[in-house]
Amino acid sequence: MKKTIALLTSSLLLTACASFQPSGEKANATAAQDQKSASAKAAARKKTPKAKVQQQEDALPAVELSEDILYKVLTAEIAFQRGQWQPAYVTMLAAAQQTRDPRLAKRAAEMAVTARQPSEALVAVRLWTELAPHSDEALQNYLGLIMLSDSVDEIEPLLTQRLADAAPQARGPMLLQIQRLLVRAKDKQASFAILQKISQPYGDLMETHLALAQGAFSVGDTTYAQREARAAMKIKPDSELAVLTAAQVAPDNKEATKLVTEFLRKYPDAREVRVAYARTLVEQKDYKDARTQFEALLKEDGEDPTTLFALGVLSAQTDQLKDAEYYLQRYLQVLSAMPEEDRDPSQAILLLSRIAEERRDIDGALRYLDRGEPGTEGYVNIQVRRAQLLARKSDIEGARKALEAAQSESTNDGEQLQLLQAESALLRDANRNQEAADVIKAGLERFPNNTDLLYDYAMVLDKLGKYDEMEASLRRVIKLAPGNQHAYNALGYSLADRNVRLPEALELIRKAAEMAPEDAFIADSLGWVLFRMGRLDEAETQMRRAYGLRPDAEIGVHLGEVLWTRGKQDEARKIWRDVAQKDPANEVLKSTLTRLNVKP
Repeated sequence: MKKTIALLTSSLLLTACASFQPSGEKANATAAQDQKSASAKAAARKKTPKAKVQQQEDALPAVELSEDILYKVLTAEIAFQRGQWQPAYVTMLAAAQQTRDPRLAKRAAEMAVTARQPSEALVAVRLWTELAPHSDEALQNYLGLIMLSDSVDEIEPLLTQRLADAAPQARGPMLLQIQRLLVRAKDKQASFAILQKISQPYGDLMETHLALAQGAFSVGDTTYAQREARAAMKIKPDSELAVLTAAQVAPDNKEATKLVTEFLRKYPDAREVRVAYARTLVEQKDYKDARTQFEALLKEDGEDPTTLFALGVLSAQTDQLKDAEYYLQRYLQVLSAMPEEDRDPSQAILLLSRIAEERRDIDGALRYLDRGEPGTEGYVNIQVRRAQLLARKSDIEGARKALEAAQSESTNDGEQLQLLQAESALLRDANRNQEAADVIKAGLERFPNNTDLLYDYAMVLDKLGKYDEMEASLRRVIKLAPGNQHAYNALGYSLADRNVRLPEALELIRKAAEMAPEDAFIADSLGWVLFRMGRLDEAETQMRRAYGLRPDAEIGVHLGEVLWTRGKQDEARKIWRDVAQKDPANEVLKSTLTRLNVKP
């Protein structure tokens, strides 16, 4: 179980730290937070009225709504509703040109975008920008569309003018925003050249150098990026955004770490930098030091949900399960007091459930799952987990009801498939194979070409002894997904295990091994078919390799049988005893020992 928790928490650790990426995508947010203290950030989570941003508004034209204009607008809208985008667009654009009304140009652009016609949309947005030169919405749409075209240079005059017209305090954030838009252009070099030109008059701004550093980094000019990042730090040595950018463009991890740690020594309250450093430590699997950084963050703000969640996951990863439970419970308490926050507690709930299961408290694990709510993103995963726990209590019908409840809540095909597979898996584990086959067969009526369902169907048919149907299902998987090594391996192993068509089985398994040479189960299958063919030396070599790759119980049983057949009975018994200790209820081991009349 601890291995299961470790696997789960490894995948959650980066999720826990996902918001810590120090990149250009977060430049504006980080810049805005540069001067905030930890206490200010804590207070900011409380609901406060948003400040109103004053924006210069463009005057609308003094045009009378004549019958002609009204007729054009209505005609265009009716045509668009009937799916005739082109005449609708042309009519609406003509009306905009006639009236000089930016609202009509915007509507023409919307029609073209809905019809997935970027060239026509760009024409309309150009007009919209011309008619409403101070509209941020028009500019954003214009830049977004121009990035997809081959004429990115046409925006240089517009950006130059917008920067010149902006208030001095707004130019820095605007440059960072412009850089993030320009980096999306198809021609990265051309967009970077534009950034260099329009930013020339503003060399005294820290943000200018940060934008240039990010832009240079995006085109692979790391020397330029590092020089500009240093210039930004020189202008504002205490800027968190500047040091994060410098770390991002640093020549190696060692230099990046040095920059960050030295900055934290000078400015220990630099929360964003500490967060980024903690995330880096997680990526390097230095969980002990990462936890130290998160604990420092928690001292500054004891109710930060991201920090609490990260500490919960880190504690679980390092087998400090009591601490993990404490932090995750606090995380859920904080979330419950922040209903306006868009956060899904499902991952924390699932991890708490696994921690309770680790201490063999199945009822406690189920109680944690009761906190999941229908409609949340992770609700289906919670119900799958509930079904697994109920199955452990031998309550198969209760488990199926949990999955049915989730099916009624979900309209997502991916989730429906997940629930189908979960139900069939718990039925197979309960040795109710015909019911499992019926569930998957019903699912295949809805998803006939889903290779995962076809594969699962083949596995349950194999247990039922319906080998022709099993082979047909696996052959279909191979046809639909020629690169699926598991289908080749499963079919080859089934033939080898039944001791039929061995040359064909060998060919199938070798093909699977070519696709996944380090897969222990495929290596086991290869050893098994060689054993069936009487090629004992090769079989033993493959089996030893497979068991070395992964000491799985079934692989150990097979290796033991090969050794037993070769007269290495003491070694075979030792391996079987090891298997029995790990998995005393293993059916393959029991049947093998019975067939060979062996007492380990």
